[in-house]
Amino acid sequence: MNAQTFRRAAVAVAAAAVLPLALTACSDSGDKKSESQAAAPEAASSSPAEAATPMAGPFGPACASVPKDGAGSFDGMAKDPVATAASNNPELSTLVSAVKQAGLVDTLNNAENITVFAPTNDAFAKIPKADLDKVLADKETLTKILTYHVVGQKLTPKQLENGSFETLEKSMLTTSGSGESYTVNDSSKVVCGNVPTANATVHIVDTVLMPK
Repeated sequence: MNAQTFRRAAVAVAAAAVLPLALTACSDSGDKKSESQAAAPEAASSSPAEAATPMAGPFGPACASVPKDGAGSFDGMAKDPVATAASNNPELSTLVSAVKQAGLVDTLNNAENITVFAPTNDAFAKIPKADLDKVLADKETLTKILTYHVVGQKLTPKQLENGSFETLEKSMLTTSGSGESYTVNDSSKVVCGNVPTANATVHIVDTVLMPK
């Protein structure tokens, strides 16, 4: 074998030795990239915080009497601030009259993120007429009673299960229940709960709440 043939043989041997190493390196790089890509979706799916559970819609037997469309429907009430929304619900006409009498329309409409426990007309009818007329004529007492029905935060059904909340009247009210059955102060039942308005959540109740 002459020198030139020897050099060619040596180059061929070196190339044969290098080629598997190069292929191995390429294979390792590809595997790592593939593994990284495979792991990425799993990491992405576990990294974001869980989305908040959406609030349930209106519930309760009295919700059936709410108009299906128009300003007094659930969709219509959701567009208006709470006092205006209530004025479009025929079941709340006595409450709306009382709110106007107390001069609280602007107060309620301009408040942000509140909950209103709204007594129905039948709730007010439980009060003897002479006593109701007396309250309606006494603005200070009427304001005290009405602001006792307002809490300065939006309350979800979950919060109503076992809650104690300060009202705008500055004293406390309590709630209890589960599912679609809730009671306020152990006496007033929520008959149509979780009704949205532009600035408030409304829980319609069957008995007027009285501050202590």
